[in-house]
Amino acid sequence: MSAPQSGPAVTIRRAKPEDAPACGRICYDAFRKINADHNFPPEIPSAEAGVRMMTQMFTHPLFYCVVAEQDGRVAGSNCLDERSSVAGIGPITIDPAAQNAGIGRALMTAVMDRTRGRGNPGVRLVQVAFHSRSLSLYTKLGFDAREPLSLMQGEPLRKKIDGCVVRLALGSDLEACNRVCGQVHGHDRGGEVADALKQGSAHVVERHGRITGYTTGFAYFGHSVAESNLDLQALIGAAESFASSPGFLLPTRNAALFRWCLENGLRVQYPMTLMTVGLYNEPNGAWLPSILY
Repeated sequence: MSAPQSGPAVTIRRAKPEDAPACGRICYDAFRKINADHNFPPEIPSAEAGVRMMTQMFTHPLFYCVVAEQDGRVAGSNCLDERSSVAGIGPITIDPAAQNAGIGRALMTAVMDRTRGRGNPGVRLVQVAFHSRSLSLYTKLGFDAREPLSLMQGEPLRKKIDGCVVRLALGSDLEACNRVCGQVHGHDRGGEVADALKQGSAHVVERHGRITGYTTGFAYFGHSVAESNLDLQALIGAAESFASSPGFLLPTRNAALFRWCLENGLRVQYPMTLMTVGLYNEPNGAWLPSILY
């Protein structure tokens, strides 16, 4: 796959595990620079963390990842989460020294072509709201801005909600989790829940003797779905930590839940935006997206 450029040629190819060190460093450098330019804290704490993240995605059988090369050197990468019927894009990162050369468009085109070939009914991503260039690029590529998000961070609340029981999720809970997600979003995210079950990060909330919500973890790549704000409050209140990543994402339009988080000491790091192409149902319940969607 390639994209014609006025400068040095850009070639897009499938990522390999051995690309992770270069792509991880680029990922760290790119996000650090973007955030620093806008006076926001970095999303990725170190180059080593970026390498670990890229290694996990480049070696996961249900992630389709691509690398951009320019003059024979790695200049950026992009990933597509294919664990569920609705695909999630990201992170897309370009070497700060190679910006504004059409590499971002080429990387996005490669994964969008992949979704069309697979027949995904919908594709989603999350972008930082202060990065106007990415917002413009994604909009030109057909994405619609759907939901303003707030990245939340703070100390664990250690708060219990009356009538709600939060516990570690079991393999036998997968069907109930998929039911809740289908009820709220119109599709399930069973592939992600299955991974979280293996990692031991998935939790469920029970109310009136049945599962009414779940979380795959309160981290950047975790998402949560529940029948009501009460169920999400129980899950958030029981979280052991929010510090393993920049935080968790909360739909800002859910004013009641947003206000509850602020009143309980959580704070906003910065704004983000959920964007979609194709299938999108207005959620019918309470939810928290991951950095992918």
